[in-house]
Amino acid sequence: MAKEKTIYSCSDCGGTNPKWLGRCPHCGAWNTLVESIAETPGAGKNRYQSLARSQPVATLSEIEATDFDRTPTGQDELDRVLGGGIVAGGVVLIGGDPGIGKSTLLLQAIDALSQRVKVLYVTGEESGAQVAMRSRRLGLAGTQVRVLAEISLEKIMATIEAEQPAFCVIDSIQTLYSEQLSSAPGSVAQVRECAAQLTRTAKSSGCAMVLVGHVTKEGALAGPRVLEHIVDTVLYFEGDTHSSYRLVRAIKNRFGAVNEIGVFAMTEKGLKGVSNPSAIFLSTHAEPVPGSCVLVTLEGTRPLLVELQALVDGGGPNPRRLSVGLERDRLAMLLAVLHRHAGVMTNDQDVFVNAVGGVRISEPAADLAVMLAIQSSLRGKALPKGFIAFGEVGLAGEVRPAPRGQERLKEAAKLGFSIAIVPKANAPKKPIEGLKVYPVERIEEAITALREF
Repeated sequence: MAKEKTIYSCSDCGGTNPKWLGRCPHCGAWNTLVESIAETPGAGKNRYQSLARSQPVATLSEIEATDFDRTPTGQDELDRVLGGGIVAGGVVLIGGDPGIGKSTLLLQAIDALSQRVKVLYVTGEESGAQVAMRSRRLGLAGTQVRVLAEISLEKIMATIEAEQPAFCVIDSIQTLYSEQLSSAPGSVAQVRECAAQLTRTAKSSGCAMVLVGHVTKEGALAGPRVLEHIVDTVLYFEGDTHSSYRLVRAIKNRFGAVNEIGVFAMTEKGLKGVSNPSAIFLSTHAEPVPGSCVLVTLEGTRPLLVELQALVDGGGPNPRRLSVGLERDRLAMLLAVLHRHAGVMTNDQDVFVNAVGGVRISEPAADLAVMLAIQSSLRGKALPKGFIAFGEVGLAGEVRPAPRGQERLKEAAKLGFSIAIVPKANAPKKPIEGLKVYPVERIEEAITALREF
């Protein structure tokens, strides 16, 4: 019996190679080639021909452009991340750690949508009885939800053609296989093929689809990188499974803003949207404590108040620099700027910085709040009650403006904050009721103003 021919596929770009290499010759990524069985030509040749629809060449200005009709999912926070709801023919890929709540959220959304449109829930990881059990536990009626437990792509597509749903959930894309390929479910070729076929079906039929994706140990979506390029929207579930709060973040969205987040609380009846997420990221201290500073960060279109905590302690000859929720390299840079331009020395001190609530902050507008929290901890003196700060700090010690500073200040004033140190360019032209603003241009001015409180 002849040995089956194998090829090596790159999990990042999908490129193939006849032998294993440490580095992919197509995209340059290291250790991404995965062995799979080579597909024999002929059987699946030209299988996309019936799906390809030819379109005449047209001038861009003459093409009719209309806004997308959106259907709300019944979950306000999910609608916010999606840009207002699901779009006909749109394909959404949602990934996250096991047990974080992907299937729970989608089952709640599909139950609410079933009251308005025809829906189909395809599960490849559970049986129909298990889905029904979870539905009962969440208190969902499920009277209009159609369920299919199947992993064969061809049977799923035949069911979609027969049922004609307006919304379909595939849970998950890694469990599906196509009969056109001989590789195992979850392989690079199978994931790429199944995602491409389902996307073409969604575009041709107008059925909105949600694909659930697995993640790797590093937290990235499993499978080829092309999977994220094929779909219209990519959502990531974030949060600690030991915490009751979950964040859904949009990484890519062809129908809305990226970096938008939705905040959910895990309850006995499933995931519930949090209307005021700032409350869960703020401290519950009765009085201010040293090393704590509130930051007004911007996640998508939503100003969010997050408490940053810093602890400075004696460290000896090899001090530690540790940050949770912020970049560690940026923390080291801020400590150098603090020493050089403000005279605050931490060379022999351990410095720990934490963003309360498990939120991850990536924008540079957190620089000023981090430095003020470090200064507060080093002095052992708490910042005033109702104090906030935001602003980017450069290597020359200048405090640069943050985008949409007026919205940040108004959100802080609405929640009862009364003192703010902000970049001079972000100072409001008209006074904000109840909020006293101290505009600064350099970090030494901010430290001086802090010492006067």
